Formats: sequence, structure tokens, C-alpha cells
Amino acid sequence: MSHGENLDATRRSRPVRVAEAIKDWVVEKGLKPGDRLPGESELIARFGMAKSTIREAMRLLQAQGLVVTKTGPGGGNFVGQVSTDRAQALLANYFYFKKLSIKDIYQVRIALEPELAASLAGQLSEAQLDELATIMISYATPAENAAEERAQHIASLRFHARLAEFGENALLGFFVAFLTQILTDLTVYQRLYSEPNRELWQQGRAHQSNLISALRAGDAEAARAIMQEHMLMASRLMEDQEAVVMKRFISE
Repeated sequence: MSHGENLDATRRSRPVRVAEAIKDWVVEKGLKPGDRLPGESELIARFGMAKSTIREAMRLLQAQGLVVTKTGPGGGNFVGQVSTDRAQALLANYFYFKKLSIKDIYQVRIALEPELAASLAGQLSEAQLDELATIMISYATPAENAAEERAQHIASLRFHARLAEFGENALLGFFVAFLTQILTDLTVYQRLYSEPNRELWQQGRAHQSNLISALRAGDAEAARAIMQEHMLMASRLMEDQEAVVMKRFISE
């Protein structure tokens, strides 16, 4: 790498370093989402950097969702809060070229979701349990065609996403929800369901119904066991579906 390329790399990394310094400063000051950040001149003085560097650092933080800029009266830069959807989208970008398989995804789901289910036993309100039961109504009868099959599978994944949102462990909930979103995308883009899968529908609904009962009863071990059985069953059937889809794709 030439001297000029080294210099360019240094210049590019400077706004990144300043952005990290601003984040550290926000944490040290205990600022919360919605709190106003110092103006540009104050940031220049505080971090000893040129206006262009400060502006680029702020643009980086805006792109990350950590800074929100408002215009007009009372406008300025404010501490932002990254939404779950945005965080999942950014993480999905990392895996975009990783060629994740159904087996990869379910290896993680099998490890995480039984623990999530166990942690929620006896912790959910009747309203939350009723919401889960209501989601199941959308696939109360088996699908009659591929379009219904995909719609039902996406609704079934919403059941798991809501479970993730009910948990108190934000990290566990985030990754469970992230995996359900990946599977939702795969269902749509890879046409994993080209025809109804009666076995997956029947066993899946039975597991979910039994899980709601275990959660209502506060039986953590039963909830864990039911979810593990559900994940193992879904993994086996979805890997079979994936193989069929890939075979058809190669044939085409």
C-alpha cells in the first residue's frame, strides 16, 4: 500500500474513531434516547476535530440509528434508539452472503427456544396467552394450496416472534426473533412451501397448543420439552422441504 493509500485510510478511520468517542461520551453522561446532543461547535471543541470530521462522524451515527436529526424550531441532534427491526436488518446484512442453511438456523433455534419457553412458564398474563391462541386461529385448518401453506407458516413463525417479545431477557428474545425473521424471508424468497405439508401443520399446532397449556400451568420443564420436540420436528421436516426445493431448482 502506498503512502497516499495509507493517508486515505487514516482519514477514513478518523470519523469512525470520533463516532466511537461520541458514543462513549453519551454513555458516560448517562444520556437517554431523546436527549439533545451538543451543537456542532461544542463537539468540535470537545473532540478537537475539524468540522468535516465531526459532520462525517455524525452521519455515521445517524446511519446506525444512534443519532436522530430534527429540523425546524427546537431542532438539532438527539440521541436515537435503534429499533429491533433496524438492528435485525443490519445483522441480516452480515449474513447475506453466508449461505445459511435450514440446518444452521435450526441448530441455533433448538438451543435457544426451549430455554425461552421455560423462562416464560407461569410468567405470561391471560391476555398474552390469549394473543398466542389468537395467532393460531389463522392456521386452524390445514392449507389447501401453496399460497395458504406459506401464509400459515409465516403466521406460525409470528407465534414464536411474540414469545420472544414476551421474555425479559432482551438478548435471548432478540436472537429468537431474528431467527424467525430469517425463516420468514426464506419461506417467501426460496418458496420453501410449494405444496401443503399436513404433518408439519398437525404436529406444529399440537405442540403450540400444548405449549400454551404448559406456560399457563407454570410448568417450565414441560414447556422446555415441548418446544424442543417442536424444534426437532420442524427442523427435520423443513430440511426435507429445502431438499425438495433445491432438487426442483437444479432440475429447472
